[in-house]
Amino acid sequence: MERIETLKLNSAVIDIAGNRHIFIFPPGQKPLRSTGGVFPFSGGEPFILCAHYDRVAGSPGANDNSIAVFQLLSAAVILAQQGIDRWMIVFTDKEELKSGQSFEEQGSYTLAEKLKTWRLERAKIYNFDVCGAGNVFLFSTTTDHILKESERPNIGKLRETLSHLRAHALQTASKMNLNKFLLAPIPFSDDAGFLRAGLAAQTITVLPAEEAAQYETLLRSRPEFAKILISGIKDPSERRRLPETWRMLNNASDTHSRLTPQFFDQVVRFAVELCR
Repeated sequence: MERIETLKLNSAVIDIAGNRHIFIFPPGQKPLRSTGGVFPFSGGEPFILCAHYDRVAGSPGANDNSIAVFQLLSAAVILAQQGIDRWMIVFTDKEELKSGQSFEEQGSYTLAEKLKTWRLERAKIYNFDVCGAGNVFLFSTTTDHILKESERPNIGKLRETLSHLRAHALQTASKMNLNKFLLAPIPFSDDAGFLRAGLAAQTITVLPAEEAAQYETLLRSRPEFAKILISGIKDPSERRRLPETWRMLNNASDTHSRLTPQFFDQVVRFAVELCR
């Protein structure tokens, strides 16, 4: 919060089901009106950019997910300076689950339920996670694989929303002349909690070019690996096939020494361009 205050951003900490989420709004937007409790953009379709700020105990959490928080803070400053006004940034609590916990216990699940009560079910939600090492963007297709197996009643709407979110992300990449990106399944993030609550979210991450190329080759040669990843990798031999960047998460290896600061601005610009 000190950093947010130093940057003079319009923010509010909102407790939802015991989780403390940090909201940042465009200048002039009030987090809540004193009468009626009407939330900004209620009934509209703002862009909501998310990044979780919690970390696994014992991990420095440099890439998972401190850097994405700092990147979105930088994006918030630019968005405010440029007068772009249809956005919110949410730093989410309790993305990291302990063994045995369900996605209904993720902070993003109860956040999504609250967004619906605020009439923000049509918001365009983009989730940034592990964006500090490399310059190849990965647009997650994990939720696509889940929806293929789903029988929930609003599955058609969720698929349509995901399609629109991804199309906009790809258009933004094209606008920025980014020629390094990949559509691929990635480990679960806040998108899982959002999806369980009935809201679609597009997760964005990055990898070093060599790791991204190796991962793409793996998925092409072993299409079943997507299901293995989504089901939760238990076999150590399968885990070793993951990109090294992902293997270093949630443990003491996730330090600043693995980050690539020369590419940070690319993620910041992408977040800003999404909201134009």
